[in-house]
Amino acid sequence: NYDGSSTGQAQGHDSEVILYPQAIFPDPFRRGKHILVICDTYSPNGTALPSNKRAAAEKIFSTKAVSDEEPWYGLEQEYTLLQKDVKWPLGWPIGGYPGPQGPYYCGVGADKAWGRDIVDAHYKACLYAGINVSGTNGEVMPGQWEFQVGPSVGISAADELWCARYIMERITEKEGVVLSFDPKPIEGDWNGAGCHTNYSTKSTRKEGGFEVIKKAIEKLRLRHKEHI
Repeated sequence: NYDGSSTGQAQGHDSEVILYPQAIFPDPFRRGKHILVICDTYSPNGTALPSNKRAAAEKIFSTKAVSDEEPWYGLEQEYTLLQKDVKWPLGWPIGGYPGPQGPYYCGVGADKAWGRDIVDAHYKACLYAGINVSGTNGEVMPGQWEFQVGPSVGISAADELWCARYIMERITEKEGVVLSFDPKPIEGDWNGAGCHTNYSTKSTRKEGGFEVIKKAIEKLRLRHKEHI
């Protein structure tokens, strides 16, 4: 447990927050028998806190109709590495701009890729932690990168993604670089950062699955503007 009034999750007169462990990963920093634990948060009476989105998701994923479909997720997490003291992308001249976007996507070379040591260290740490990390690449904007998690099944995909984000925070902290998941870190004609989500179910993966996909798209179409 911890004091939720210190994190904006509880009032001072009733501040206890209870942690429920939900997923365990080998710790790539301390190693040995050490572990990283993903927890979610509850009030003392067992009610999930409003900030606990995992509890509601778990209810959905644990229903038979959903679990029988074995939903697979492939998550493409983009992020930007920033110079610590100026909060400006890694490799950019302070207060200035690099050349136009184009040569940086999946680029190589000291004039195109900044932060690869961090990217590689993160990938290796995720492998040690048992995260189903499946790739990395330099992104369109210089100083921006991506790692992929999955395919992973159900809510484990989210647990792995959150743990991978934590590991990246730890590595950039050690390297004196600021990690940003801001969707639009630089104004103007520079690419933003998101998390493309690839999704499939048992029905869509088997023969005839394309027809199932088309039916799902028709259902989604009815509430397209709301979801966007």
